[in-house]
Amino acid sequence: MSDADQPLSVWCAGEDWCAVTATATILGKKWHPVVIHRLLDGGPMGFNELKDDVDGVSSKVLSDSLDDLESKGLVDREIVSEKPVRVSYSLTDRGESLRPVISAMAEWGAEHLAAAETKDGAVS
Repeated sequence: MSDADQPLSVWCAGEDWCAVTATATILGKKWHPVVIHRLLDGGPMGFNELKDDVDGVSSKVLSDSLDDLESKGLVDREIVSEKPVRVSYSLTDRGESLRPVISAMAEWGAEHLAAAETKDGAVS
């Protein structure tokens, strides 16, 4: 059984609320659901392509997010070329299995959230 097939270790094993809490811990990091969403929509991407697609994230934060998602078996990192080094990120089967969760988050947001207003009253 590969690491991606192993259940993730969580601190609250056995409690009836544990599955929700553990999932929220993974998806609750600001950029994690956005990265997963972009990879679900766009398929495998290089780092710079993904950074451009996830508007507003710094290179360090994106790199840290990708490392964390990879350590949890949600994202796969593949070296495409050595010189220059080019890396492609894609979702694993476990990452792909989040599609209905991410879709539900997007649908809920579209239904219940309004655009934010800027300081000058314009809608962003």
